[in-house]
Amino acid sequence: MKNFKLVIALVIVASIYSCNDKKTRQAQYMPDMYESIPYKTDGAKGLGGNPVNRKPVDGTLPRGGTPAYDIANTIEGYDQAKATLISPLEKNEKNLDNGKKMYAIYCISCHGKKGDGNGYLSTSEKFAGIPNYKDRDITEGSIYHVLIHGKGVMGSHSGQLTYKERWQIIQYVEVLRADLLK
Repeated sequence: MKNFKLVIALVIVASIYSCNDKKTRQAQYMPDMYESIPYKTDGAKGLGGNPVNRKPVDGTLPRGGTPAYDIANTIEGYDQAKATLISPLEKNEKNLDNGKKMYAIYCISCHGKKGDGNGYLSTSEKFAGIPNYKDRDITEGSIYHVLIHGKGVMGSHSGQLTYKERWQIIQYVEVLRADLLK
């Protein structure tokens, strides 16, 4: 009988806490689990006016972040990228292999297997005037600029490709272009 009363009391207490309004905050058993330590870099001040969250040093990137691309989508911006941007990636088989895979997913349907502009969309006459890589005066920087902003009927691929994947595709495009120029 004593245990029965204890069980009934526990059920009543549990139902009171579990049936509360879900829209309002309930009692917190371990507040550290509900409220995270602020890692924002908002420069907020703590006790005594000391900064709690310091702003990062200029040029730093968040973990997994990529450098900002602030070259304008203009003819001048294209020329600037063409002249100044170079790949930060090491030229190796791993990057080249992934570039080939990404090229097959995102580029081959227009630019073709060899980079000659004879992809499916060109040969089926869905799009006309897809460039042959050997006919273009392109650099790593100009290709990167086009992947970010798009050019002509080609749209931007900045949303589909990561920073690293863009540079890997560029490595592969350079191989295709070199083969076409032979």
